[in-house]
Amino acid sequence: ILLIGGGVFLVFLFFHWLFLEQKRFGLGVEEFFYKNGFWFYAVVSVLLSGIVWFALQKHPMMGFSAVVGSSAFFITHGFKSSAERKEEELVHSSASDVSKILYLEVIDTTFSIDGVLGAFAFTLSVPLILLGNGLGALMVRQLTMGNIERVKKYVYLKNGAMYSILFLGTFMILKSFGVHIPEWASPIITFGVIAFFFIKSHWAMGKNIQKGL
Repeated sequence: ILLIGGGVFLVFLFFHWLFLEQKRFGLGVEEFFYKNGFWFYAVVSVLLSGIVWFALQKHPMMGFSAVVGSSAFFITHGFKSSAERKEEELVHSSASDVSKILYLEVIDTTFSIDGVLGAFAFTLSVPLILLGNGLGALMVRQLTMGNIERVKKYVYLKNGAMYSILFLGTFMILKSFGVHIPEWASPIITFGVIAFFFIKSHWAMGKNIQKGL
């Protein structure tokens, strides 16, 4: 039941990025979807209807969980959009540095829900999920703070992250219906997708250097 709700949340997160968010186009098809962003709500509505229909055949609570996952996405997306505006206002405000840092930390912690949900594709152990997300957030922050300009040059890394989210969400939905997926499939595919876009970013960076950009 938890898997299908989390899976719907992550799949919606991917489609929102694919249809509505500005991006560097890592794959040719991304530009087509972005230009037709108005289809986002139609696509996720039809997708949710199909998932709920099949879920109700298996167990009523699965259908309810899928709807909760959908609601959670739109609620957190609304809060996140509002928080991002507040964050921008705060940066340019006269508040003290300490209060700014504390506020940004609260925002960062509050909206890490996608990372927590994605972890369920790897394990259902809550202690491992908490430990993994904590260590992951720490490592990402340290790497970003120390190499922020270098990280920015890898322009397709977010594309890789979002496609990984699509695969993780799909795996979670399939698992909730009893489809057997080998335990190694999630980490291997995730690593492969990220590696592909990392290499693509590296090639793009090399081309820019040759052009003198």
